[in-house]
Amino acid sequence: MNPVEPTPQQLAELTDEELEHLAIAWRARAARGDQSAFGLAHALEVERRKRLRDSQLATLPPEPAPRRPWWKFW
Repeated sequence: MNPVEPTPQQLAELTDEELEHLAIAWRARAARGDQSAFGLAHALEVERRKRLRDSQLATLPPEPAPRRPWWKFW
């Protein structure tokens, strides 16, 4: 059985929890020697990292305003 790599649209429809469980399951299957599972495990992990990165960037605080010196130059 050769799994077909999912499209980005199909990956976007998965919840974060489903994506995490699928990535773990397919990586374990690939670790047991199923060569056809490597591509699918990789695609799931890439999507998982992308979502994690996007969520971490969304929670960054805004940049602080630059401090002005207390003296006036000229």
